[in-house]
Amino acid sequence: MARRATDVYTEWRGGTCRVKWWSGEYLPSGRKRFESEGGFTDEDEAYDYGLDKMSEIRHGTGISNRDSATLMEDWIDDWFAATDHAYTTYKSYKAIINQHIRPYFTGKAVGEIDVIAYRAFRKHIQKKLPAAGSSRNVMTVLGMILDDAVPRLIKTSPVERKRQRGRYVKRTTRERKRDMDIAAVNQLACNAEVVFGYAGYVMIWTMAMTGMRPGELFGLRREYCYPNWPGSDPHPDEDEEERYAEDALRYGKGEGLMPAIRVQQQVQQEKGTLAEVSPKYYSYRTLVVPQFLADMLEKLLASHDNKWVFPAIGGGCLGSAAFSVDYWPHISKGSDERKKGPGRRNPRPAVPAVPDFAGKRMYLIRHGHKAWLDEGGHPRFAVESRMGHEVPGVEGTYSSVTVPMERAIMKSLQERWERFQEARDGS
Repeated sequence: MARRATDVYTEWRGGTCRVKWWSGEYLPSGRKRFESEGGFTDEDEAYDYGLDKMSEIRHGTGISNRDSATLMEDWIDDWFAATDHAYTTYKSYKAIINQHIRPYFTGKAVGEIDVIAYRAFRKHIQKKLPAAGSSRNVMTVLGMILDDAVPRLIKTSPVERKRQRGRYVKRTTRERKRDMDIAAVNQLACNAEVVFGYAGYVMIWTMAMTGMRPGELFGLRREYCYPNWPGSDPHPDEDEEERYAEDALRYGKGEGLMPAIRVQQQVQQEKGTLAEVSPKYYSYRTLVVPQFLADMLEKLLASHDNKWVFPAIGGGCLGSAAFSVDYWPHISKGSDERKKGPGRRNPRPAVPAVPDFAGKRMYLIRHGHKAWLDEGGHPRFAVESRMGHEVPGVEGTYSSVTVPMERAIMKSLQERWERFQEARDGS
């Protein structure tokens, strides 16, 4: 033993020097637990290294050798077990971890993942998943895993966000969209009526005029829809009694009231079972609707007694149906005439394709709704709130959606519908 002070000492072994320092922890026996680093050829350098380690421990920034040697697969398990996500997010993260992150980092310690290792994985995943959105999702999950390892297992996160060295790569490629033509929406609605009845027709117009997400549309129950709501609201939250009272004075059927839909839930598949859960990002909101749509919704609810406003062909929830396979392709891409015959149900006429939406996501109708609101010049806060988005900063804190704002939205959407009807009748 060559030197010793403040729980740091050095010793020579062969031709190199090793330094030991107290880790700040005790063994079960009550003795101090020491850590060490060897390979030094200069004793003063080794001793100073030990003093630096002790200083980090005193200031709470030290990482023990044992912690930094934690295997990535063990840290991933601990991290994932401590997260709390909605089921769809949980399922997505689990798939990303098991298919991409865990296999790549198996056998590697968390302390080994520096910026070079991070870049190597990014290059690997971009080659494996050329779609920018897919590779970006994987890197987002890895980023959270590594960020949360600080300061317990690593001092700083190797995740790069602001600067990226190397060859410039355009980060995102935006999905190409066309202006949403109301005539195309009308054709989608007519096609949907052929595919699954009047409920389909009204559902397409509801999405175009409210911007509701598909899961919110599929999960819309009659007690939250005009003309029943807000009188039929079950008042599930006792802390919301003030809002319930205000809703009764603002919305509904009658003179001076605005027809509206309440977005209170969405439906999702959870482990093979349909679940009614909170809207995405807990974006509970009230959506005023133009009068023509209010009339459609009233007619639709009078035509059936199903709990779902837009029931599937068999009467169940569209959330349990293979909507993206059995409904949307026929509505957007069109289909041939279906004649009655052995093993064939529900004969129907041919359905024309809608070029603006053929091969594209139904979700683009929601995007088109926002564009319509922007074209109408409505306040940003009113638009983002209607879309179910959180508005950050001072604007989000101090702004509110007023009755005049809602009436202006109703008016502009109603006028858009009336202009379309006049143009169609004139032709």
